[in-house]
Amino acid sequence: MNKQINVTQSSMPDFSEYVEEIKELWESHWLTNMGAKHNQFEKELQEYLNTSKIKLFVNGHMALESIIGACHLTGEVITTPYTFISTTHAIVRNNLQPIFCDINSEDYTIDTTKIEELITEKTSAIIPVHVYGNICNVKEIDRIAKKYNLKVIYDAAHAFGETYNGKGVANFGDASMFSFHATKVFNSIEGGAVTYKDEGLTDILEGMKDFGILDYESVPYIGNNSKMNEFQAAMGICNLRHLLGEIEKRKLVVERYFMWLKDIDGIKLNRPQEGVKQNYSYFPVVFDGYRKTRDEIYDSLEKNNIYARKYFYPLTTDYECYEGRFHSQYTPIAKKISKQILTLPLYANLEISDVDRICNIILN
Repeated sequence: MNKQINVTQSSMPDFSEYVEEIKELWESHWLTNMGAKHNQFEKELQEYLNTSKIKLFVNGHMALESIIGACHLTGEVITTPYTFISTTHAIVRNNLQPIFCDINSEDYTIDTTKIEELITEKTSAIIPVHVYGNICNVKEIDRIAKKYNLKVIYDAAHAFGETYNGKGVANFGDASMFSFHATKVFNSIEGGAVTYKDEGLTDILEGMKDFGILDYESVPYIGNNSKMNEFQAAMGICNLRHLLGEIEKRKLVVERYFMWLKDIDGIKLNRPQEGVKQNYSYFPVVFDGYRKTRDEIYDSLEKNNIYARKYFYPLTTDYECYEGRFHSQYTPIAKKISKQILTLPLYANLEISDVDRICNIILN
């Protein structure tokens, strides 16, 4: 049988490099609660993302849930169902009502021409999602937010390290959430971060991730436990050293896919956005009018021990936990794309010969 190829493979430093990075933990015995590695990682990320304020979290979901809570949002939040379930959960778990806006069919981000019609007196924020490394129409979202006095919190889990017209993606809106999960282009095993502009959020975010504690005798916030530990931070420090090289390797894989699959009837590829410095995080393919459906392609790859991903499918509005609450017929483009999309295997060490084999299966 052919070797198994998964949709992704975690980037990792040499074992010896990681061991060297964590060696001092055996001397300090400081494993969590904002230790030396945590603080070093936070500082290096702030520099890499070229942003003014950042806080680390145990994972991206808790980062998003915490920043939503810290902003004291109320009522309704406009977002998109074309995302990982975490985005919707984070809104609902903050006792807010998500109002779902459709996506555009070009880059799969929120359709900014449909946002204003969804705004009511109850709307307090917009939570758009950068998708597959595609950046939302940040200029138009900023215009709408200022017009209606709304907060903007970006789910930037797919856009780590990218820039748009030279500006780091961490600096758009009021805040952005990043995920450093093992499947991401950059990982700290698990992990996440929030970048933000309002200095007034600093103590709130610091407290919220540590049970609301600011010191041993003061708990001014109702918080959670979402601190990043030292082992995660050490992995992040190591992986950050090699990130640019990993992205270059991923770029070669993406270019090979394009060589095979461009200009094929019924196959739509994710074209680079003008002005965006890419991180090559995903390779989504839409099968629309192709001689085989998305699901047939998925099954054919699986029979050859190749595991692509129907990502995002289903829409978050269609999961059973939200049955009867939300309805995907109101976002028809998102519904259509979700049934046609397949993200193909993409990671730094994916061999070009394996890309060739994947494309041969799709085309034959």
